[in-house]
Amino acid sequence: MRWLSSATVEHLRRVAEWPDLADTKYRVLEELGHGGMGAVYLADDTVLGRKVALKVVATGVSDPAAAERMLREARIIARLEHPGIVPVHDAGALPDGRVFYAMKRVDGSRLDALAPGMALAERLRVFQRVCDAVAFAHAHGVIHRDLKPENVMVGPFGEVLVMDWGIARLVESAADDPSARPPGSRGTAAGTVMGTLSYMAPEQAAGAAAVGPAADVYALGGILYFLLTGRPPFDGEEARSRSTPGGEAATPVPPRRAARGVPPALESLVLRAMAATPDERYASAEELSAEVSRFLDGERVLAHRETPVERAGRFFTKYRTAVLLVAAYLVVRAAMLWLLRR
Repeated sequence: MRWLSSATVEHLRRVAEWPDLADTKYRVLEELGHGGMGAVYLADDTVLGRKVALKVVATGVSDPAAAERMLREARIIARLEHPGIVPVHDAGALPDGRVFYAMKRVDGSRLDALAPGMALAERLRVFQRVCDAVAFAHAHGVIHRDLKPENVMVGPFGEVLVMDWGIARLVESAADDPSARPPGSRGTAAGTVMGTLSYMAPEQAAGAAAVGPAADVYALGGILYFLLTGRPPFDGEEARSRSTPGGEAATPVPPRRAARGVPPALESLVLRAMAATPDERYASAEELSAEVSRFLDGERVLAHRETPVERAGRFFTKYRTAVLLVAAYLVVRAAMLWLLRR
């Protein structure tokens, strides 16, 4: 008798957990990833002849709330038709009873893996695309609540997609729309901390139920912090302490202390986005993106108090060609005058 290797047993176990797609138009090709509540599979849509990603409630999860959350996530994403948000194609229940939804298959790399090889200006432009998608979601009454570099995908043709809307919630202005959530949905209970502590706003880390768009602005500031320093704003024990009453660290180590070469204006921008109280942050994702545009365009970042040297440096950088031409003209003119007087 030959014993099966551990790898073979694990593969067979994974295959046994694949969803039952009999009598559906989908055919599973491979598993793309899985977590505690769900798994994502690459599948063929045999009717339309395209590959899709199927997200299915995990095997062994019998909690009805898990299926409700899955459908709620699908409904939330479906209402957000934006180039920076993955579209949902289909949703329902499989023959084995598990809830699923089908979405666009995304090719590309996660932002946390891609960022180290990108120039600063390129990182900032990608960040602005993330801000655009989040601003669109906020305009449609949706808060992401788990924004981080790992949840941003950058495609081979420059596509920027904000992923994983599993714990997104509707703001109060949209929460009364019964078509926007499954029957019986009550949202997140107060005191429940959901999200990633390293990028989480203080009010969200404290377990507040009614976090608003300002929490996403804070997390956007955290993404920019990562893009500038290569590390999350909070890490290890510091991140874990944020969910302890009275122990949350509201302000991270300033970016210029965490990494070399961070422009002072961008540090001020990050620290304002990640201010301890919502009222001190940028009022919206659009406002945050506009500040990044000012930096890229060589304009003054409103959150930063410039020194005379910084102002002169910004002027020279913005008008470098004109300044060099004028300087060259003056040097040549001075040389000619000197020669004529000899």
